[in-house]
Amino acid sequence: MSSLILASTSRYRRELLERLRLPFEVEAPLVDESPLDGETPHAAAVRLAAAKAASVAARYPRALVVGSDQTATLDGRTILGKPGGAVAARAQLRAASGRVMHFHTALALRRVEDGFVENLCVDTRVRFRRLDDRLIDAYLDAEQPWDCAGSAKSEGLGVILLESIEGPDPTALVGLPLIALTGALMRAGVPLPGGMPAAPSRAGND
Repeated sequence: MSSLILASTSRYRRELLERLRLPFEVEAPLVDESPLDGETPHAAAVRLAAAKAASVAARYPRALVVGSDQTATLDGRTILGKPGGAVAARAQLRAASGRVMHFHTALALRRVEDGFVENLCVDTRVRFRRLDDRLIDAYLDAEQPWDCAGSAKSEGLGVILLESIEGPDPTALVGLPLIALTGALMRAGVPLPGGMPAAPSRAGND
């Protein structure tokens, strides 16, 4: 088993982590993703990312485990989940037309062996163009974003739906904030490609 594990079944997160050119394994986390009453979208993303990392770290205590979760909201309160199909995706995009959607992409690192813990969350603000049904249907036919929170697949044809993106890390919107993750990996003592120095590992940083 690799010393770095991605606690995710998402191919998008796997493809993003591959950009760092580090050896890693993928393990499915065993987590109940049901929302909690009164929980904010930001808090939900942080909780679920931590739960995913902890689930896999318990099985592989010597590995550094990376968990991530993303929530999206139009009103700051109601979480927009993965649509799962065309009807829900169309409804999400109709609701988003001309409005701002907020994405909260949380990142959690766990290593049981030395107690390393880190929790981060990157927020992204996305403004949608005014969307008509013809554009929405053409996009849905082309991308079928049934597994994307908010139905906006920005790494693909979803860019035609967007007016602007504001946030510190463009990869956060896709599902794994690589800028934040790179810093966390260095703090965990992971040597990065190209000779980037790893910082001394510190336990309990959250």
